[in-house]
Amino acid sequence: MSSPAATPSAPQVDEEIGAGLRRLRRERSLSLVDLAARTNLSIGFLSQIERGKSSPTLRALASMADALGVGIGDLFPQTGVVGDQTATIVRGGARSALQLWRSGIRKQLLTPHTEGSKLSLYLVEMERGASTGDELYTHGGEEAGLVMSGAMALRVESESWTLLEGDSFRFLSSRPHRFSNAADGETRVLWVNCL
Repeated sequence: MSSPAATPSAPQVDEEIGAGLRRLRRERSLSLVDLAARTNLSIGFLSQIERGKSSPTLRALASMADALGVGIGDLFPQTGVVGDQTATIVRGGARSALQLWRSGIRKQLLTPHTEGSKLSLYLVEMERGASTGDELYTHGGEEAGLVMSGAMALRVESESWTLLEGDSFRFLSSRPHRFSNAADGETRVLWVNCL
């Protein structure tokens, strides 16, 4: 996968994500018990994620983001100035990235990170065999995208498609969904999430 900036090691990524989740949870005065009740994830699993001992799936991150009242982009380890309401551009070498290394998915945030923003544009890169998992998941908002290279298998509720380069999609994120790489090599998708 291409990397605009130095890619941190897998344990370092898990620690950064965990620390950010813990900070957001504490800012909202939520206990692990509260977050577990809102996400249907176990207290033990949430604790392991916060301590960087376990890698969350995209499904788990989406559930935690909803429970914390933030977008998935708010869970990214941040680079540059965060929260600048007037930010307009993101330089290629300054993108925030979320490496879901166990699932083979990397998401680069292409829009400036602005707290409370309703719109986020991502470059989703999937290694061969990458997947969000077998379970369908939901979260708030709406999403759309364009397959830039490779092929992506997309399932929304009971419907399934294989999208090839140039194909696009849109659906409400509240509809149960999952996706995976359907190509022999890397797949790249320009992805939009709107809360």
